[in-house]
Amino acid sequence: MNKPISEACLRNQGPIAAALKERLPNAARLLEIGSGTGQHAVFCARELPHITWQPSDLAQNHDGIKLWVTEAALSNVLEPLVLDVDQAWPSMKVDHVFTANTVHYIADESVVNMLAGISCLIDKDGLFMMYGPVNINGEFTSEGNAHLDEWLKACVNPLAGIKDLADIERMAKDQDLVLIDNLAMPANNRLLIFQKQSLN
Repeated sequence: MNKPISEACLRNQGPIAAALKERLPNAARLLEIGSGTGQHAVFCARELPHITWQPSDLAQNHDGIKLWVTEAALSNVLEPLVLDVDQAWPSMKVDHVFTANTVHYIADESVVNMLAGISCLIDKDGLFMMYGPVNINGEFTSEGNAHLDEWLKACVNPLAGIKDLADIERMAKDQDLVLIDNLAMPANNRLLIFQKQSLN
């Protein structure tokens, strides 16, 4: 089996790693939700050697992730965990959570489940960093994103699609995750940085 390769990951991994490096200066353990091919785990862990990177995904993607992780042989990348945001989550604690290009592939209900799970995994001041396309005030930010949304609904899941920033903020805030940064990224994507707030 050859290592799976995501062309999108090849394009965005550099800018993502650079942004994470600015925001994660201290040693920490980070969970990646929806690791996909495993490319982000390996690239970012190499760029951020002080971060212990915990990949996770559905079981069917683990073989590909393991090929990348094994070849890289980095001491700060762990074996992938099985994680389905709509099922029971692993019992664990991490300092931060990252996900790339997952939210637009899943239904709103699954996004709520993901945010609830993340809020349970991190403590106050922990970060959740979400990369991907978002709509602004109900509008697509590019023609490419509009075509992507159409494809997702037709070919992946009728309940999938690009989410509106305001809706993501609201769902996150319900789980004590507050948006503190919104960074422009390549190809009409954003990197949204949420911080866990103390419970009121």
